[in-house]
Amino acid sequence: MRGSNHNGMRQFNERIVLRGIRHAGAIPKADLARLTQLSAQTVSIIVNRLLFDGLLLKQERIRGKIGQPSIPLSLNPDGAFSIGLQVGRRGLEVVVSDFLGQIRHTWQHHYPFPSPGEVIPKMAEGLAYMQAQLAQNWDKVVGIGLSAPLSLHAWGDLMGSQASQAMADWEQIDLLQTVQAMTPLPVEFAKDTTAACVAELVQGQGRELANYVYVFIGTFIGGGLVLDGHIVNGPRGNAGAIGSFPLSVPGKDSGQLLELASGWQLEQALIQAGHDPLLVADDRIMQAEFAQMRQTWLAQASHALALCITSAAALLDLDAIVIDGSISPLLLQAVLAQTESRLKEMRFDGIHRPALMQGQIGASARALGGSLLPLHAQFFPDKDIFLKQDHPIL
Repeated sequence: MRGSNHNGMRQFNERIVLRGIRHAGAIPKADLARLTQLSAQTVSIIVNRLLFDGLLLKQERIRGKIGQPSIPLSLNPDGAFSIGLQVGRRGLEVVVSDFLGQIRHTWQHHYPFPSPGEVIPKMAEGLAYMQAQLAQNWDKVVGIGLSAPLSLHAWGDLMGSQASQAMADWEQIDLLQTVQAMTPLPVEFAKDTTAACVAELVQGQGRELANYVYVFIGTFIGGGLVLDGHIVNGPRGNAGAIGSFPLSVPGKDSGQLLELASGWQLEQALIQAGHDPLLVADDRIMQAEFAQMRQTWLAQASHALALCITSAAALLDLDAIVIDGSISPLLLQAVLAQTESRLKEMRFDGIHRPALMQGQIGASARALGGSLLPLHAQFFPDKDIFLKQDHPIL
């Protein structure tokens, strides 16, 4: 976190100052100069400009210390806003984040599968709803962060013939261009699980961890990879794509992690028993009447996850595995507990066993992560931290 006093560095130094305040919290100018290694004069000029722009707030004076009372500076939550637009296989979510990266408004629409004919009009509806919610603050929106699976048309066969046919249409649609046509705001794209990983990196466990695999359990399981505090996306956006991890589980044909540890398998069990599949995201799934199907899924998923984690640890030398998801929070805790038990059965001879940790963001991680992209691109210096794909293959 070091700035430059050379001419022509105004924008970069502003970003350094904003990031310093974001990480340190309310901080006086003198301490901010020491933190950023900028001169006191440079910090004073930048702070005055940011106060004028409404991006900073002055807090109450700190008295009782030697010298003049100091005035801490903090980010103004209302200084800027950003939209997160998440297109999933079971639902659409739109959120508004403020300058602190906190969700202010949320809008959701659920569907049995993502048909373009349903999803595209609903995206426009969700954006219009957020514009109405923000009212006069809409002028402070800096952009839209779009998140979706890289291959939204893939695995449609797992969701039924009707879904497969409708989802195949996504192969001919440029989702990024479709959303950009709806708005004059700049639109940035990230793979859905990468966006969720962004949220965890910036607002969750990633603030303390440098090297970990991030796992998000939704309708389909997916993930991301963080090394040295940066998301590793890979040349084709497939780094950390653990859903495609090949493995075999006793009693099952060889397949991928996605086919064994996704919420989709439990959804299918609920449907076959005449229940609402959305119970997977509801804590009622932990009730006794769902015990048999829940335990069957947990046993299968935890074993598959333990195999995947052990292999990842051998290859990457990780500090931790962070697991989050859009499934019920209580069900997620059960996943972690049973996976922890399974890991005790694995051999870690010659390698470091990573800690197993629960994510701190929850079901809205993908939408929140998307909303953080425009904020960081606009105001913070470490834009490459997310390593986004500019031209997603959808």
